[in-house]
Amino acid sequence: MPLLINGQRVDLARPTGEMIRAYPHLEEKAKLLRSQPAQIVEPKGLLYVQQREFAVTTPKDGSVSILGSDDATTCHIVVLRHTGSGATCLTHCDGSDTEAEVSLIMNSVKSFSDTAGCGRLEVHLVGGFNDDRQLSQKLTNQLLRAFDLQPDDVHLVTFCVTELNDREEEDIHFPIIYGIAVNVKTAEIFPATFPEKGPDEDLRSAHVLTGASLTNIYDAKMEQLHIGPYFWRPFPHVDFWLQQDDKQILQLSLPSCLSESFHIAPG
Repeated sequence: MPLLINGQRVDLARPTGEMIRAYPHLEEKAKLLRSQPAQIVEPKGLLYVQQREFAVTTPKDGSVSILGSDDATTCHIVVLRHTGSGATCLTHCDGSDTEAEVSLIMNSVKSFSDTAGCGRLEVHLVGGFNDDRQLSQKLTNQLLRAFDLQPDDVHLVTFCVTELNDREEEDIHFPIIYGIAVNVKTAEIFPATFPEKGPDEDLRSAHVLTGASLTNIYDAKMEQLHIGPYFWRPFPHVDFWLQQDDKQILQLSLPSCLSESFHIAPG
């Protein structure tokens, strides 16, 4: 079944710019989202989702009311919600295995929605910018195609990605929105920052650095964060990396280090 906008199948043969012009309400909604100041989300009731993680829950959850993620430059943050059950998933995609990741989050939301008598699947895409290497545009295209390949109808509701999330300052491009949150009780989506990115931020970051695939970090039925066991191989050329200064490491490891948020790349 296809990816839909206003009940019409998206023509993925067209460039995204043409798609935006064909559905001007997407640009208006992106403009409205960009105009909102980022809200500071405190830890209470928050489940923070890191890169290559996802979490899904429902409005009945007594522990989590907000799902959120930030630090997205070329990455995209995806919110998938079933309007009948209210089951909501948030994930932070980096393009490592987009098609498999989309199938995974689709199945996770559907597992909470099997008994819903009505409703539809809605997707919200936020992140990326006009980066020099066009990594954002590549990920945008991957996500659109991956959702279009799903066996269920998926309705594209928010499209604030790449050119619709771009600003330019002194000939350098930056994202406008680096992070978002979704209220699983009300379905509100808003720009957000997070003073606390835990729990177990370092442990979860190490999981990603080992090359982990997209991981579900939350058991909504038990209302518990869980991180499965993982392993890593010896880090190659560790002596070289330990000799580099912070600036050099940023330039070599981040896709768009000049556009990273302040706490990643200060100054």
